[in-house]
Amino acid sequence: MRLAVIANLTARDGKAAKFWPKVHAHMLERGLEVQVHETQHVGHAAEIAHSLKDSEDIDLVVAMGGDGSVHEVASGLRGSEMRLGIIPTGTGNDYARAHAIPLKDIPGMVSILIEGVDRHAGALRLEGRPAAAHTLYPAPASNPWDGEPRDSRDVVRWVFLESDGGVTSAVSRMKTEGRAKRIRGSMKYTWLGIVSIFGWKRRKAWIRIDDEPGRLVDLAGLYCCCMCETFGGGYRVAPGTHPMQGHGTLVMAYGLSKFKMLNLMGPLRKGRHVGKWGITLQSVRRFEIRAVDESDEPTDEPHEHTVWIQADGEPCMTTPACLEFHADQIWVRGAKSIPNLD
Repeated sequence: MRLAVIANLTARDGKAAKFWPKVHAHMLERGLEVQVHETQHVGHAAEIAHSLKDSEDIDLVVAMGGDGSVHEVASGLRGSEMRLGIIPTGTGNDYARAHAIPLKDIPGMVSILIEGVDRHAGALRLEGRPAAAHTLYPAPASNPWDGEPRDSRDVVRWVFLESDGGVTSAVSRMKTEGRAKRIRGSMKYTWLGIVSIFGWKRRKAWIRIDDEPGRLVDLAGLYCCCMCETFGGGYRVAPGTHPMQGHGTLVMAYGLSKFKMLNLMGPLRKGRHVGKWGITLQSVRRFEIRAVDESDEPTDEPHEHTVWIQADGEPCMTTPACLEFHADQIWVRGAKSIPNLD
């Protein structure tokens, strides 16, 4: 069996570099032929994956890293018959969780690459305004694997895990900007969540779900368009969701006080938030979000206080933005049984 491993050795604050030699050694013990491609910059994994998607001498392209690395590799492979494998070495690893890939068991991870089940997963097409560049993260640009935007001012990304805007996307932006570097694992998300909530400035937004009329909301809280049950390192934001379900799952929590947002973190982790304080969960195929003008009418301008829009943990866009569900976008090799499906 021939693997191409696209390795982000900087994942989990550099811990992936220490983990990889053990994984590589076990792959060789199992008789696998392994090509290794180390990523050098943001977007590099997608470039490599795109160049490998039609290769006839590779059986599986493996993303080694966190959800951001999986996102890039999946984006590069999207629409092809090449299978995606995952070696989770990031902070959240939620796409691996959705496919029941163990997070610490190296023999278990490698066994799934060899003996796992291939499933055709859906994705969300996200189009929105590119976020401003940061010293640690470039402004996103259009590329051939994501396709061209309908509006020349926008960029396109594909979402395999989840996309959100509100407090949760502010958390992702702070993580991308290097905040809380000394905090490890899922505790990083918890700490940044508290910081984000205390610093949140209220703003209005106009949203439209599928073919329903648009409506005005107080964007104090979050919205999440999910393809998987968890994100943020195991927070069960969209209970019951799985990547093959044929639609996205929309979770909305609007108009919450800072006290309620703080007290929501515990229920979110356990998936007990739906129905609390008016929080809803529903299927969705299209979701649109915009800023409003002085007359509370939707506008093509971004929010004055930026609303970051993230794609699989990468806060790469701002409003206005639109998400659309598309079935059967990527083949993923996972465990024989996965959460909420088998």
